[in-house]
Amino acid sequence: MTDETATSSALHGEPILIVDDEKNIRRTLRMVLEGEGHVVHEAGSIAEADGVILREPVDLILLDVKLGEDNGLDLLRTLKSRGEDGMSSRTSEIPVVMISGHATIEDAVAATRLGAFDFMEKPLDRHRVVVTARNALERRKMWKEVHDLRRAVDARWELLGNAAVMQDLRRQIAKVAPTRSRVLITGESGTGKELIARAIHRNGSVSAGPFVKVNCAAIPPELIESELFGHERGAFTGAIAKKRGLFEVADGGTIFLDEIGDMAHSAQAKVLRVLQTGEFTRVGGEKSLRTDCRVVAATNRDLEQMVKDGQFREDLYFRLNVVPIRSPDLKDRREDVPLLVESFVRECCDENGLGYKPVDEPVLERLKQYDWPGNVRELRNVVERLVIMSDEVIREKDLPPYLGGPRPPSAQRTSGPQTAIDLGRYAGKSLREFREEVESEFIRIRLAEFEWNISRTAQALGIERTNLHKKLRALGIHRGEGTGGSDNE
Repeated sequence: MTDETATSSALHGEPILIVDDEKNIRRTLRMVLEGEGHVVHEAGSIAEADGVILREPVDLILLDVKLGEDNGLDLLRTLKSRGEDGMSSRTSEIPVVMISGHATIEDAVAATRLGAFDFMEKPLDRHRVVVTARNALERRKMWKEVHDLRRAVDARWELLGNAAVMQDLRRQIAKVAPTRSRVLITGESGTGKELIARAIHRNGSVSAGPFVKVNCAAIPPELIESELFGHERGAFTGAIAKKRGLFEVADGGTIFLDEIGDMAHSAQAKVLRVLQTGEFTRVGGEKSLRTDCRVVAATNRDLEQMVKDGQFREDLYFRLNVVPIRSPDLKDRREDVPLLVESFVRECCDENGLGYKPVDEPVLERLKQYDWPGNVRELRNVVERLVIMSDEVIREKDLPPYLGGPRPPSAQRTSGPQTAIDLGRYAGKSLREFREEVESEFIRIRLAEFEWNISRTAQALGIERTNLHKKLRALGIHRGEGTGGSDNE
């Protein structure tokens, strides 16, 4: 291998720092490691080593215990403490192999407790150095992969938006997250209440613990206590084994009680006890267990009114509502729509194995003008549809009719001047017959406009979905007539 080839190989190897006050030791280790294709840095003291670490990328450190008047364990301690105090997780995760010519059991134990990867004695064996370096670098590679995966997961749950209401929301999260106070997040469906809960957990003192989500609306009333507190074997029919509850699973972390307003009244008293004492009992059990977890709750319902109506315990409401946070509607931060659309487009393209599709500016303007009754969740669904159904660029023609896209033929025939009332048609008819025919025609127009999406049509008409279904039956309007559409909920 030529000198040029060797240099090229070394430039692509993992960088290693050798810290030893003996020049001959550094030279020997350099020859061994560069022979394996690594980039090698040297330092003869802690001060020199610290400068290299802060200046250069380093994936492994070979560190002598005795450095003249210095002790290599002090540098190891400094590196690991940087991760604990939040200064630099990059340096705290660098594997460190301690080396010494006068090793003692006390030194080895101290190095292990401080987080050293391995401990080697001088004189150093070439094969041992190569194998140890390879294993340490493999561990470093795995840490990087886990770190990247965590960053990708965090990015998926990131709170996007620069509107004033979002900046105020971030300020509230920054204040409450470091505390252990309970938080009650309110807001309409689809506004991102779970994102707020995860941000509180991620920036809080229990971020290293689990984040456990409980959808109180999705758990049947007869099972909610078992899910939250667990059960003993034989506690009820089907309880063939002991089960840990979600409060127990969340110990040391955060439990997120989503849709708390839909929690069964029978379970509310037990949740109150956990909040008061930190204690609970499994269903069918007698032993009192403890949990130390942070409680964050969320709801799209008016809990104050539910308390007045006797549907929610007042004492539980006050326990949960220590720090209230409101999740803003999307219509209150329209300027964030382009940012959200860009993020959702990239996410949907990646998920579906598609190349990135840019969005025309007129499309963004249309999306900004819409009120988004389903909030961010609805926007995300629309973007996914546009990504899948559009060509290389997302254009206005790709938008659904209610967002300014082309209307189906049936809607075009009934729009404009054609919808003007022809009084001659209603000659001899009663007021009731006139009202029913006009109402029927108007509902047909809106159904065609929303491609027979019952939920959107009901929202546009300002009535409940169930009431719209009743009207369709009463007026004899059949699904998809004249549109080729379907009854999408």
